Amino acid sequence: MVNSFFNRFTPREPKFFPLFKQMTLSILTGADLLVECTKASDHALYMGFFKKIKDQERICDKLSYRVFEELNSTFITPFDREDIHQLALHMDDVMDGINSSAKRIAWYKPKQMPENATEMAVLIKEAAGFLCKVTDELEILKKNSKRVKAYCSDLHDIENKADDVYEKFVIQLFENENDAIELYKLKEIVYEMEKTVDIIDQVGKIIRTIILKYS
Repeated sequence: MVNSFFNRFTPREPKFFPLFKQMTLSILTGADLLVECTKASDHALYMGFFKKIKDQERICDKLSYRVFEELNSTFITPFDREDIHQLALHMDDVMDGINSSAKRIAWYKPKQMPENATEMAVLIKEAAGFLCKVTDELEILKKNSKRVKAYCSDLHDIENKADDVYEKFVIQLFENENDAIELYKLKEIVYEMEKTVDIIDQVGKIIRTIILKYS
């Protein structure tokens, strides 16, 4: 058990923290590219941003795989193995969601991206910024968890904002879009972004669980 008396006095491997930090930086880069992708004006630009985001998705995949490898080879971990596993898994899911959103834009070739799509992408970028701040604090979580709790609350607030943006978008879409195919394309794109924000909020919930166990 990680919380056993013996483990309290045994050094724990810090190797996970830089891996998580690199993952969040990759997520932030992908989120920034997604914002630009929603502002692009033609298919060639969509594809260009999608390819750059795909590169970040592959980087994140490799980093998550390294986390899983380290879990298999590390005797004592800084947090419960399951928490580390879930954190890496959900962070990778965030990057997958960003990639999937860009892929839909590139493949569906919408005639015009709605402002709500950019608004949602900006929320993803904002949430990714808070993820970076969280990973900066993970290594000293036991000493000061107050800031991390605040960041997790910020992530939840962003998730609520994303729900509002998506609800407003769907209402306007069904009121104003007469082309059924275009309606389907836009709804799928923005839904994928909204789902990505939900996953980021799940990362915040995992961090909250870690705080409850260790702070």
